[in-house]
Amino acid sequence: MQATLTLPDRALSRIDIALGDLVLGTSARLVFAGVLFMYYWNSALTKVGDGVFGLFQPSASAYIQIFPQAVEAVGYDVSQLSIVHWAVVVAGTWAEFLLPVLLVIGLFTRLAALGMIGFIFVQSIVDITGHGVAEADIGAWFDGASGALIMDQRAFWVFLLLYLVFKGGGPLSMDRLLPNAKDVA
Repeated sequence: MQATLTLPDRALSRIDIALGDLVLGTSARLVFAGVLFMYYWNSALTKVGDGVFGLFQPSASAYIQIFPQAVEAVGYDVSQLSIVHWAVVVAGTWAEFLLPVLLVIGLFTRLAALGMIGFIFVQSIVDITGHGVAEADIGAWFDGASGALIMDQRAFWVFLLLYLVFKGGGPLSMDRLLPNAKDVA
């Protein structure tokens, strides 16, 4: 009986040694690209203002998405918001463009994944407290339902990103081109 249980374990251990880094790091980045890249890219596009300097002059939509209650308090006149609001919106917009790109190409993968985890945490807090996401959409773990937007789906997003934080982007990443790449990728 013991041999029957250890045979698959030994076989998979050999495969893991031979292909684990290649398959898992690269697959995690590929899954991020296929599932979340366009979600974040399209969201970031809604925050960019008009013209050449749109990355420095966010749209009203950006303020509404990030600071819904503050924007409502000033009658939707975003010019009344502070420089701090502007800085947070600009930084958030840039992060929403930059971090997914870094993850997909595998450059500074661990740091970008950690940044995305922080981004998802802040996004979830804003969705719950600022936009008033319904309790059913927030969900709860161990409730038998697996489709809640916040607790269920975003837990998987964070798990995927945690893999990249701890294991890196794999050998098919731009991290391998950096000095001391063995420490990074």
